[in-house]
Amino acid sequence: MMKYIYLFCFLFCLSTVHGQKTSEKIEINEDMLLHNLKVISHDSLEGRFFGTVGNYKAQKYIAGQFDSLGVEPLIASGYIQEFPYTFKKEFRQEVYPVLNPGKDYMNVPDTTVTGGNVLAVIKGKTNKNIIITAHFDHLGIIDGEIFNGADDNAAGASALISIASYFKDRSPKHNLVFAAVDAEEINSLGCQYFLDNFPFPIEDIALNINMDMIAHNDSRELYASGYYHNPTLKKALDNIETYDLKLLFGHDKPGNIGQDDWTYSSDHRVFFANDIPYVYFGVEDHEDYHQSTDTFENINPEFYISAVKLIINAIESYDSYLYEEVGN
Repeated sequence: MMKYIYLFCFLFCLSTVHGQKTSEKIEINEDMLLHNLKVISHDSLEGRFFGTVGNYKAQKYIAGQFDSLGVEPLIASGYIQEFPYTFKKEFRQEVYPVLNPGKDYMNVPDTTVTGGNVLAVIKGKTNKNIIITAHFDHLGIIDGEIFNGADDNAAGASALISIASYFKDRSPKHNLVFAAVDAEEINSLGCQYFLDNFPFPIEDIALNINMDMIAHNDSRELYASGYYHNPTLKKALDNIETYDLKLLFGHDKPGNIGQDDWTYSSDHRVFFANDIPYVYFGVEDHEDYHQSTDTFENINPEFYISAVKLIINAIESYDSYLYEEVGN
């Protein structure tokens, strides 16, 4: 009888260890996270449309936050990577009235505006890079209403700042590049410019982690998408701490009936097009998506805080997994 008791105890302990989370719960400055989201989605930034004063204010604010943390700029010219873009005739009907309300778009020449990505880096032990992206632009003012874009995607931009704050006094194995990118709402112009002008060989990019809409879900469901294209990456999230969120997978398989394919739905599409693995964290569309009601007041603060903590744990896990098991 005693040997069966020993066997039972052994199996119980084994099952307990197997079911434990492999990542520890972390702490972040939750007030800072929410404050930055509130500022970036404030009415004074007028929806942060590409090429507008409100968008420039957002760039400067995010750059100032990186600077106050003591996180280094990625490029020699500073935190903001400016890039020009000319809207040709086919885009003026949609874009020019936003940049110049009340004016006749049909009688103006091609319109050139300047965008800006905000880039910072925490250096690691190798020359390999994990690129963490989140766009900060949104839709601006439409028919007199401000589209604040709190979930889409002030939430991701604020998360970038908090993630940088978490890692600034740690020693990651990879270089962690923080890219708050512009013009996602216009075919990911900012992210494309960033990758086209990356200061190191793109072969040294091990992974893109993209955040877009991570602050609003009533069911506490957060998706990690992209594993259909790179299934081995999913192993890094085995037993990860989820902070009572439902971490789901999917939205990445072409032709999957009943589930949209998010492969091209945000800035990670730029990395995918260049054969760079990505993981996209986001939620399914909600009633405030691309509406003037996407405001700070309508996010789910507890969900958002948990999502950011989960993503930080995921970054730590990928940093170790890619370094130790993949050799990347």
